[in-house]
Amino acid sequence: MKRVVVGLSGGVDSSVAAYVLKEQGYDVIGLFMKNWHDDSVTISNECPWLEDSNDALLVAEKLGIPFQTVDLSAEYKERIVNYMFNEYENGRTPNPDVLCNREIKFDVFMRIALDLGADFVATGHYCRKATVEIDGKEVHQLLAGVDGNKDQSYFLCQLSQAQLAKALFPIGDLTKPEVREIATKMDLVTAKKKDSQGLCFIGKVRLPEFLQQQLQPKEGIIIEIPANEPCYQQTLPEGITLERSLQLQAQPFAYTADQGKKVGQHHGAHYFTIGQRKGLNVGGTAEPLFIIATDVKENIIYTGQGQHHPGLFRQALHIQPHEIHWIREDLSLNNGESMPVEVRIRYRQPLQKATLYQFESGLYIAFEAPQSAITQGQFAAWYCGEELLGSGVISS
Repeated sequence: MKRVVVGLSGGVDSSVAAYVLKEQGYDVIGLFMKNWHDDSVTISNECPWLEDSNDALLVAEKLGIPFQTVDLSAEYKERIVNYMFNEYENGRTPNPDVLCNREIKFDVFMRIALDLGADFVATGHYCRKATVEIDGKEVHQLLAGVDGNKDQSYFLCQLSQAQLAKALFPIGDLTKPEVREIATKMDLVTAKKKDSQGLCFIGKVRLPEFLQQQLQPKEGIIIEIPANEPCYQQTLPEGITLERSLQLQAQPFAYTADQGKKVGQHHGAHYFTIGQRKGLNVGGTAEPLFIIATDVKENIIYTGQGQHHPGLFRQALHIQPHEIHWIREDLSLNNGESMPVEVRIRYRQPLQKATLYQFESGLYIAFEAPQSAITQGQFAAWYCGEELLGSGVISS
């Protein structure tokens, strides 16, 4: 009998994942990951991990499977939280959930599971795995979940073949209503529990407050850039190479304060991100202000009116060579090669038609339609049909 360690989070998805595996005849062990107990940073007045841990224990008892808690808070602080603060401080916007899957669930946690004699690690992600043979070698595919509203393949975009080989996603063929129905039928305590909105396996975190406890406030100004600013009218020079053309298209607009007018003040450019609308506290404009750029060195936030402001849009993005990650290593591009794909640059974004171009200077993604709020530090993930092929950190 194959042994599977399930990451029981205290939510309905992982609860049903454990149930499905038990029904399939696996020897199932439930493990709860405690990822935070740093009292120097207050997350909220509640104690979500304790509540979640208790729910996970009740589910394990109901299913008749062994259960234990593992404390991964030191690794989580080092690999996720410290990285996150550093990225925000440098004006980039990280994705802690993608990192948590790569660094914690399918690395630290997976090693603990394998030490317990597990053949696989399972999570409650809405995605699927398939295995094919190519040139006599097993190749693992990461596929979108059947439930289009809940597909979470994007969050796993940094997994490797070695990690996928040991991973199982038992609810990837189910929809969320079906998962809740199974949990209700089995009378699991998590059946009607709301989905977690917090940081990966930490719980209820309000990010602005979280950041403000570690990154010092710093008074700065908010500048509004008009939609008719001349920099938006520039065209590509004639006779340039494809690589240079892509480089120019991927380059963020560079602003100075004298290009616009001061409309307000803020408490630190490092708290804000591209495309953000809330939290600026600036009124009196015909349309809402959106952040189009942040300058953490000068501590200036640049904004534009309305979600169609030209400063929000770019045709291409760039990924540094060392940040390019292929799940399907057999499909990776050589310098000078290109590939038509579909891309998303944030969770829940509909897939966008694009082309990958590989050069020595890195990977460029050129979109068919200009994209709003391309954000440094976030992950771009590329797909072919329902299969996620690879991803990378957006550098520009």
